Amino acid sequence: MSSIITNFAANTALQTLREVHDELEKSQNQVSSGLRVRTASDNVAYWSISTTMNSDKKAVSATIDALGVGAAKVDTAYAGMAAAIDVMSEFKSKLVTSHETSTDKTQINNELDQLKEQLKAIAKSASFSGENWLWMTDPADAAQNGVKKLPSAIIRDASGNVSVQTINFDMTATFDTDQVFYLISNGGCDGIITNSAFANMAGYPDGPSGGWVVFNGEDHPGHPEMVLTQDTTAEEIEGMTKTTDLMIQRMIEVAAMFGSLQQRIGMQTDFASKLSDSISSGVSRLVDTDMEEASAKLSALQTQQQLAIQSLAIANANPKNIMTLFQ
Repeated sequence: MSSIITNFAANTALQTLREVHDELEKSQNQVSSGLRVRTASDNVAYWSISTTMNSDKKAVSATIDALGVGAAKVDTAYAGMAAAIDVMSEFKSKLVTSHETSTDKTQINNELDQLKEQLKAIAKSASFSGENWLWMTDPADAAQNGVKKLPSAIIRDASGNVSVQTINFDMTATFDTDQVFYLISNGGCDGIITNSAFANMAGYPDGPSGGWVVFNGEDHPGHPEMVLTQDTTAEEIEGMTKTTDLMIQRMIEVAAMFGSLQQRIGMQTDFASKLSDSISSGVSRLVDTDMEEASAKLSALQTQQQLAIQSLAIANANPKNIMTLFQ
């Protein structure tokens, strides 16, 4: 049946053209954006997963940045401690030289004074982003005399809860023992070269001729500093030498700890980078457009659109054909 009021064929052709146009627009958006799931309406489940994972990826990137800052702090501390070990080794060699009775101990002491100033300069300058792991200014400050925490990873458990994992390095000093980490402390006996515990370990406890420190902490001036005069005895020089050697050994141990921490941070940074890449790959599989498939589909839809337009043109011509029946 044909009607001049309702053109059923034109309606059908128009509906087909609209459907093809919608699909064509969708394919064009996928090709131009590179995403087949761009909004929640495209695929609620995939959009939700990808949005969450992209958020986690940003957190992982922030963690990598934090690890970089942490690595710089440790690198600075290690470089400072390594330099201080060289200076302390020179300090010990000067003490050994002073064992010779013909040496001018006063002149050697002048050299020791310069080496002390160099140790102070190294410790003060070993600072990164306002944090110094070689010079403890306030032993009561938990940020200095405590556990160093470096963000290392973001963890999402099966319930979706998020937590931040840290690399912890305990630099809490045990006062007046060899378990100290800072090179210098204003508090004295919680630094290495300001600590009389090493003289005690060498068998030269506090007293008129023992308990030496390289120099005193600014807030703890009660120990005899290593100073040479023409009256300094061979026994005292030997005690200073042994004490200095024990200090150097502790400095080497701490530098080795810094080195291990550097290695740990490097491994964690590599893992975080690989994790970020894995998240990107996973999200890509969920939401990215398959460009080969989209290209083929786009070509097919363009052909369907042309055919639908031709069909609509034919359907619209039918009423004209009916008019010829009345001529």
